[in-house]
Amino acid sequence: MDATPRWLNPEERRAWLAYVEFSTHLADHLNRQLRRDAGVTHADYTLLAFLSAVPGHQLTMSELAERLRITRSRLTHAVTRLQEAGYVDRQDCPSNRRNQLAVLTPEGVRLLEEVAPGHVEAVRQAVFDALTPDQITQLAEIGEAINRALHRIDADNGHEQALPWRRR
Repeated sequence: MDATPRWLNPEERRAWLAYVEFSTHLADHLNRQLRRDAGVTHADYTLLAFLSAVPGHQLTMSELAERLRITRSRLTHAVTRLQEAGYVDRQDCPSNRRNQLAVLTPEGVRLLEEVAPGHVEAVRQAVFDALTPDQITQLAEIGEAINRALHRIDADNGHEQALPWRRR
């Protein structure tokens, strides 16, 4: 095996640094918008959105951690915070007593319904309004290609995880 690093060429470095800068800036922008409009973080909103997208608005804590790609400990802290705010509830899992369900409450549904339009507008202004239709298609294709590569790498390393938009 060749131990020589495969350094990025100037255009690859330009693309990588642009991605790092815009992804960090975008995450900060969306986090500020959600904190201002709803008092939740972008991570909290994503958790609530995942629950809203599944039948019964509930997932086991294990499944939710897997889908969010976070540790069980980090998920427990997030769910506790959202539970205290009234947006999520925890229930015993009837099929596995060792697990719990995270359940989106009616108040959590209401929050998403109230906040989603402003959040979508923030995404639209920051991302889609800056791109041409061809660039939007390219962005989708680029994201899909990178996701396929990451899934392949994860599978090769024994770390395959289910994602909500992928069928099992």
